[in-house]
Amino acid sequence: MDNSNGFGFFTGTFDVVNRWRTDFLDPGEGDDRWEEFPGVTRAGVHFDGGANFDEIEFPTKGFAGLTLRLYDPAADAWSLYWASRRTGTLAPPVVGRFGPDGTGVFHGDDTYQDRPVRCRFVWSEITATTAHWAQAFSVDDGRTWLDNWHMYFTRRAD
Repeated sequence: MDNSNGFGFFTGTFDVVNRWRTDFLDPGEGDDRWEEFPGVTRAGVHFDGGANFDEIEFPTKGFAGLTLRLYDPAADAWSLYWASRRTGTLAPPVVGRFGPDGTGVFHGDDTYQDRPVRCRFVWSEITATTAHWAQAFSVDDGRTWLDNWHMYFTRRAD
């Protein structure tokens, strides 16, 4: 499968329902471990589909972030770079591709509260008007994963 236009779906303005764990590494159960809040993202495709950029605002949280996605044709893979207005730095990339079912899976190494973590992003449930993104961390080199952030995107009508 050619991944070169994998993020072609992600253009325009989307309302985002965010749901994240109050502590990204706390595996406790129950709704009290999760917080829900809104976001708005504006995304665009560049380099004839080989790059994608979005900026997201979290109005009730008081911060914003952006993601730069770049396609490497030699590797047939995407590298995704996150930056937050709070830190002003790029996080290490997660790298991966979309499978035949349209789901994109991306992995990388990062830190959370000064602790090394393996990071996984999954893009799924992609339609003309919606998409789902999920983040998970692993502290045991990918043997087990803890989902800690979900984003549910709904495209705004133009």
